[in-house]
Amino acid sequence: MAEDSDLEKTEPASPRRLEKAREEGQVARSRELTTFLMLLGGVATLWLVSGWMFQQLGSIYHRGLAFDQIVIADPGQMVANAVYMVGLGLISVAPVLAVLAVLAVLGSVAMGGLVISSKALEPKFSRMSPLSGLKRLVSMQVLVELFKSLGKSLLVGGVAAWIIWGNRDAMLSLIAAPSAAAIAASLDMVAVTCILVVASLLLIVLIDAPWQMFSHMKKLRMSKQDIKQEYKESEGDPQVKGRIKQQQRAMSRRRMMSQVPMADVVVTNPLHFAVALRYQEGVNGAPTVIAKGSGLIAARIREIAAEHRIPVLEAPPLARALHKHVELDQEIPTALYTAVAEVLAWVFQLRAWREHGKGVQPTAPRKLPVPNNLDPLASQPVEPA
Repeated sequence: MAEDSDLEKTEPASPRRLEKAREEGQVARSRELTTFLMLLGGVATLWLVSGWMFQQLGSIYHRGLAFDQIVIADPGQMVANAVYMVGLGLISVAPVLAVLAVLAVLGSVAMGGLVISSKALEPKFSRMSPLSGLKRLVSMQVLVELFKSLGKSLLVGGVAAWIIWGNRDAMLSLIAAPSAAAIAASLDMVAVTCILVVASLLLIVLIDAPWQMFSHMKKLRMSKQDIKQEYKESEGDPQVKGRIKQQQRAMSRRRMMSQVPMADVVVTNPLHFAVALRYQEGVNGAPTVIAKGSGLIAARIREIAAEHRIPVLEAPPLARALHKHVELDQEIPTALYTAVAEVLAWVFQLRAWREHGKGVQPTAPRKLPVPNNLDPLASQPVEPA
């Protein structure tokens, strides 16, 4: 079967598909967002610590140009001096590097969250295929990146040109200004220009972040066949599950039927329902339903009862009430105590008559007191003629 084309993948990604992609390291990322945060944080940090960095770098500059005869004569002092200046230089740029590192991580996890996956590092030979490389060159993603790069270049260049053109008179006036004042004013102009240029990239971020999210979700779209296959893998084949449930029901019926020979009495409808009751004095607080069923199952319960000489009582209202309201291995409700007590009294009398064979056979109880709200037929409204 041919693979589904992109046109057939019209269904949104399922939660399991998204979770699997995340495990493989496939999440929505916006490099423009990361770049924007790093540039903004770097410029802001430079602005805040520029005075301190100027002092530290000035100290390195003076120490490097200072002429010390002791240092020149001792190679060990020269190495120590070089190590000191390198360390001081690293300390000088440490705030900027630390901010950039933190923002690089935050920018990466801002959209897709933190993902740690070794699968993203596994080699894939499909990436080395020349045909796949040619397909990527003419893909929509490449065109979007091309237009995005052109847009960034025009935006940054336009903002920088606008700022420089707006400050041309001030820049020309610095020629006649004292050196210290000219340097300070120039640095201020450079800082303002950097901030405005970086701020202009926010427009690119507002376009790129939604696009990356849309592109990621589109890439994970599924076809209807994919959804069916995923359902089979997660929930199992419906046919197999049906067979398993059928076997489970059969096993449950066999277990239930094995309890029928231990019943004290079987109450029937007489043809539609059959309910087997058992009472163990000192074990159960009330008689318990150990088997029940309708149709063929009811017929089988009656057959087993006949084989084991278990009394069978035709009491339709009681049979319907027990079948409807009492589950297997559950004691009968209080409202049925009186009716079932009459049934058990008849059973014990019948058992004694069978053992001794004297007297008259006990008469089966009739018109047992079953509340109307427990009898499904009695509780149904009667339609007017």
